[in-house]
Amino acid sequence: MSEVPRIDELPGGLSAGLEAVLMVADSPVPVGRLAQLFQVPEARVSQTLEALASEYDSTDRLRGFELRRVASGWRFYSRRDYAEFVSSYVLDGQTARLSQAALETLAVIAYRQPVSRGRISAIRGVNVDSVVRTLQTRGLIAAYGEVGEGGATLYVTTEYFLERLGLDSLDELPALAPYLPGVQDLESLDSATDLA
Repeated sequence: MSEVPRIDELPGGLSAGLEAVLMVADSPVPVGRLAQLFQVPEARVSQTLEALASEYDSTDRLRGFELRRVASGWRFYSRRDYAEFVSSYVLDGQTARLSQAALETLAVIAYRQPVSRGRISAIRGVNVDSVVRTLQTRGLIAAYGEVGEGGATLYVTTEYFLERLGLDSLDELPALAPYLPGVQDLESLDSATDLA
């Protein structure tokens, strides 16, 4: 097996190496992993990624893709301006949208996590078993490492959820109160559910 060359010995250096790896990544790659892979300091990787992202966003030669930092890592994405074309190509007439019930359930999990299926049902007022299974199958939620009261499975959103929303962390979720009048009632509902 041949010896792997140092990244600085290759034409294009670290910039080209980062592009090559991120081009095949199907999920955001953390800076630490990239630094380890190329055996260079994390600060150098971060600086190079920022420079590449700025270069791709340059109006001198705007590209159809962009390099974004999401879900604690970096990944290439098609530029939002071309979303309709990309959607048409990828979906080819199929619909891959979540139902209204799935979106509502996902919102409850995102804002109340870790949360049990029983609590989700109480908040939504309907049985959510099949919707939770759908969200798990799509990789948007996962079972939490700990169990809730009475051994109930708790659910949390995944890194893939953050990636799909283009967020770096859950702290970037918009405030819930302006979009849901009576949000203070959720707290009293939680208290009532805890007592039951």
